[in-house]
Amino acid sequence: MKRISILGCGWLGFPLAGQLLAKGFEVKGSVTSRSKLKTLKAAGIKPYRLVLDVDKVQLKDQSFFDTDLVIVAIPPKRDAYIETIFPEQIKQLVKLLEEFQVPRVLFISSTSVYNELDGVVREDDVLLPEKSSGKALVLAEYLLTSNSHFKTTVLRFGGLIGADRNPARFLSRKTTAISGSKPVNLIHLEDCLQIIQRIIDKQLWGETLNACCPAHPSRQEFYEKAAAVSGVPAPAFHDEPEPYKLVDSSKLMHLLDYQFIYPSPIDYLEQVVRSE
Repeated sequence: MKRISILGCGWLGFPLAGQLLAKGFEVKGSVTSRSKLKTLKAAGIKPYRLVLDVDKVQLKDQSFFDTDLVIVAIPPKRDAYIETIFPEQIKQLVKLLEEFQVPRVLFISSTSVYNELDGVVREDDVLLPEKSSGKALVLAEYLLTSNSHFKTTVLRFGGLIGADRNPARFLSRKTTAISGSKPVNLIHLEDCLQIIQRIIDKQLWGETLNACCPAHPSRQEFYEKAAAVSGVPAPAFHDEPEPYKLVDSSKLMHLLDYQFIYPSPIDYLEQVVRSE
């Protein structure tokens, strides 16, 4: 496998493209904004403007799909109708994957496909998401994994932290108290990148994998520490329990023989403190 196309060179896709280039792959990357094409080109990524609409795909140069692997790194946008819009966008993508006989797909999904069941969630659980974005992802996953023309691996990431995503700011603007005992399900960008690299290296296709720090500190423990590190106010917490989930990533760790760089999101915060 020599050629990889990344649909969505954003917060995750752009550094992933740089990592794959360093590994010797030919990397094609897509963005929706014309202004970002020069940034891709300057980084050595072959740039494409690709926009998925519900009824068509805007793409002038279809050589984007002349590839050995398409990595789909486009999350559902916040939209009242995303539960309908996002699956229709994926349907348009599937048509091109079939037409150009793309052999492999890596779909970046989210642990929002699981609802809060007050317990551990695993890849073979029945999916009954509560949020529209989660419902949209479940439908998108099915459209890709049920297609026999290509092999799809689904990677369900927890909440993303690292780089310019300051976790303290997620909740610092909350004006009402939140449950402090609820566990967090987070993953650092560096782990995201290494996990994707390991999937490619091991050629692990046709699987669904959770990807989340094995340790799940409470909201209060994590966000109070994040606030202290960042110098921003900590949110207020209450003691009333709320429904929760604990994302289990043991399948990924076993199949990929992977050890997390940050087994707990607290490890990331402690590294920030040590580096200052």
